[in-house]
Amino acid sequence: MSLKLGGNILVTGTNRGIGLELVKQLGEKTGEDAHIYACCRDPEGARAKALRELTTLYAGKITIIKLDMSDEASISAAVQAVSKQIGAGGLNLLINNAAINKPASPAPLSATGKKDMMEVYETNVVGPFLLAKMFLQLLKTAAEIGSLEKDKGDDMSCRRSAIINISTLISSIEKCPETFPTAPMYPYRTSKAALNMLTRCQAEEFKIHNVLVTAIHPGWVLTEMGGEMAPLTTQESVLGMLSVMSSLSSKDSGMLVDWKGDRIPW
Repeated sequence: MSLKLGGNILVTGTNRGIGLELVKQLGEKTGEDAHIYACCRDPEGARAKALRELTTLYAGKITIIKLDMSDEASISAAVQAVSKQIGAGGLNLLINNAAINKPASPAPLSATGKKDMMEVYETNVVGPFLLAKMFLQLLKTAAEIGSLEKDKGDDMSCRRSAIINISTLISSIEKCPETFPTAPMYPYRTSKAALNMLTRCQAEEFKIHNVLVTAIHPGWVLTEMGGEMAPLTTQESVLGMLSVMSSLSSKDSGMLVDWKGDRIPW
């Protein structure tokens, strides 16, 4: 599959699971013009071994960036490092994938405390907020370059300039009655609902710059967080999400869609 994605692409939370698979498939399926910035908390650690191997497999196409989404100083340093490498090229696609879930599933109310709520919110909402804010100028630059190249398609696309926030079906307030019994995770659910609002707000503010902002549910995926009962592999989920990203346009900005492209109600 050839993706309508390229340019400078940054992905967070890439040492395992969906993030690692995003880097792998982007490395494999994008053209020579693409460069992937793969962010994780500990690039030299044991958990980043598979990610480091991808930089060898796709030599010159992937750069690993140290980034802790709960630490503003780390976010600022990562933005500066990427900005220095990108230069005047602009950032075409920012995929906010990094997220945490506390306490461990099934995470009943009785086991959930203030610290869990605050730590999850800080990583899952504040981190993406700060990253988008700090990268906005580079996203605007990419959008401006795209307009100069006389793209005959939509004013907004993931190839031109976009933010993709990885959300979840269980962030949907409307669907909560049917999803809550199997996943009563207060911190994770509420943080992702807040991420949806962040998506909506940024979509409204950034549309004047032709920067697309969309939230995507990757499906219930067989990962460390998703658990062993999940029906989707990371390969299937990411293949679907990248296909969806390739087709997004202005009509999808501010929306929550799933890995097949179907809209999910707020």
